[in-house]
Formats: sequence, C-alpha cells, structure tokens
Amino acid sequence: MSDLNLELQEELASLCPLLQTKLANRGFDPEHLLRLSIPLRKSFCAGRSGMRDRMQRNCIQGQLRVPQEGDIHIAHLFSGREKRSFQDVGLTAIARGELALCVMAGGMATRMSGVVKALLPVFNNETFLSLRLRENQKWSGDMGLPVPLWIMTSETTDQPVRGALKAIRAPAHVDVFVQDLSLRLTSEGILFRDRHGMPSIYPTGHGDLVDALRRSSLLSGFLARGGKYVWIVNLDNLGALIDPMILGFFMARGTDALVEVVEKRAGDHGGIPLYVDDRLRIVEECRLPCHFPVDEVSVFNTNTFLVRAEALQKTDFLWDWLEIEKQVDGRPVIQFERLLQELTTVLPTTYLHVPRTGIESRFLPIKDQTSLDRQRAEIEVVIGSRGIL
Repeated sequence: MSDLNLELQEELASLCPLLQTKLANRGFDPEHLLRLSIPLRKSFCAGRSGMRDRMQRNCIQGQLRVPQEGDIHIAHLFSGREKRSFQDVGLTAIARGELALCVMAGGMATRMSGVVKALLPVFNNETFLSLRLRENQKWSGDMGLPVPLWIMTSETTDQPVRGALKAIRAPAHVDVFVQDLSLRLTSEGILFRDRHGMPSIYPTGHGDLVDALRRSSLLSGFLARGGKYVWIVNLDNLGALIDPMILGFFMARGTDALVEVVEKRAGDHGGIPLYVDDRLRIVEECRLPCHFPVDEVSVFNTNTFLVRAEALQKTDFLWDWLEIEKQVDGRPVIQFERLLQELTTVLPTTYLHVPRTGIESRFLPIKDQTSLDRQRAEIEVVIGSRGIL
C-alpha cells in the first residue's frame, strides 16, 4: 500500500506546472485527494470488490427516521393574510438590496444536443440563460436597484457562458464564478490517464458552490454592502424564480437555510428529508441502506435553497465526499463529489413543501429533450404569469 501511496504522491508532484496552477486556482488540494484515495488502495490491496466497498463507504452513518407531520411546512396551507405579510417582508428586503440570486450553470445538455445547457433554446429563441437574465432585469427594474445575479459555471461551460454575457453586454451586477476541479483516479487509487496519456480533470459537484463563491469575493462584497440572503437554484429549473413570499417566510423562520421540497412521483430519485441522529437533513437516496423504506417519505429536494449570506460565508461545513464510478474512454474511473444539500448537516434548516403543478409550480426541471418538449408550454405559462416575459 505504501508503494501505491508513493506512486500517487509522485504523480501529483510531477504534474505540469500549468495544470498544477490551474488546479490550485480551482480549490484543488493534493493532500485531500491523497486522503480520499486511501480506501481505494486498501480495497485494491486486500483484493476486495471495489463496488461493494464503495457502497459501504457512501452509505450514510447514523440512526435514520422519517420526518413527522409538522416537520415540513406546506406553502399552500398559508392563509391569505400570512402570504401577504410574508410577501411584504420579502419585497422590502429585496428593495433594500439584501437578496442575491445564485444560479448553478455547470451542466452540459449531454442527453440532448450536447451543448452548454445555459445556451440551449427553451422557447421563442429564449435560452435558459436569457430567461434568467430576463428575471433579473424584471426584479432589478421593479426594485430600482441591481439585484446581484451570480452564475456558477464549470470547466466546460465557463467560457461559453462568459462569451454569451459579453456578447449581450450583461450589466455589471451579473457575475460569473467557476466551480472546483479535481483529478480522476483508477480503482487502484492512482492517477487515471486518458487515451492521450493526460490526467483527467472534472468538477467535483455542486457542493463546490460554497468554496468557489468564497474564493470569488462575490459573497464577501455582498455582505459588505449589506446583503443578507442568497437564493440558490438550478439553471434548468425555471419554476424556481424569485418569490418574495417565500423569502419573507424564510426571514420569519429565522433559520440559516431553507430547502424547497415537492411531492415525489414514481421514478423520482434524489435527496429526501430524513432525521439522521435526530437532525433533519437532506440525504441522497443512493446513500441509504437497501432496506430503508424510502417510499414513506412523500417529498424530495428540488435543489433550491435560501441561505443567510453570513452563514454561507462563515460556517465551517463538514462535507461528505461521495465516491462515484464513471466511464472515461470506455474505462472505469473514480471521482469524488460533494453535494450542496450537505448544508443541511450543519445549518439550522427550514423545509418548505412548494407546488409542483399548475401556475404556481416551482419545480420544472429539464433533463432531456422529452422533458423539455413535455414542459415547454407549461414553462412559458409559469414564466409569463410571474412577469418575466
């Protein structure tokens, strides 16, 4: 095992200076990768099944139980008076410059045309990116001040997104920051090289958002100007638009974070709210023991979060790094990823059940051409109803 450890250390030390600099600028820590590789090397040297060991390592630790009635707030049960009150509070906060919207735009439309998803047409030549810019234009105009819009890109989407923003002369309060990079390993725990003999880089998951945002100085600058709340959304979920009522509700709750959840349907998989050792948090279903009754949880995470900016800047988060097997050049590789929902393991969190259907839907994700074709008309109606078009 020591020989493998030495081999990986030497491989990392011998990377070309340009790649070393690029990785360092994107949050890469060689010592961290070495630590993550230790279980791989142990499994390999012991001759054990990598897949079986990997499932055990990824499995959540702790006593699990499903949430009870009252643990998750239900938006449609708010009274008209409550909604108006929350709406007023939220609007006031936005008008004071206390809200920023952060859009995760690191994905490629691999199951569609293979282009950068942000630049994919949705309807009437409007792309995911242009619709987010229209939303920002609406709110900045209504409030009479720029509402910060931050776009997190990845290695593959960064230049195309920046180019698109430059081409339309996006306003100065629209900023781009790029998520982290790491290096793929073999199942033996050494550096994977592609068919050209080059190290294989990859983004390490949307959990990068916290560290990448801190590195960018966008968050610290926002706080210095009196900013207080960051709304984090997936680029391809055009139901998750700014809603002052939800912001006002979050402010009234006084927690550090809010997670939006929706009704779970057959075939849905993702993060679900569960108690882990008496703390309600979002847990990815793939991390649960095979015997756990996931069907007892009727909602799941939309990957839409409201977070207090100060907590996002100052909290020492404890990330679980999941061991994921992928295929590159037809060969298996191992990469380590973290998920943004791990915020809930540390931050006091409110859970809000939001609509999935109808004009108030806040969950319209687009994963492939079929889902886009199916939901295109609904997306246009929902966006139009909120004054975006």
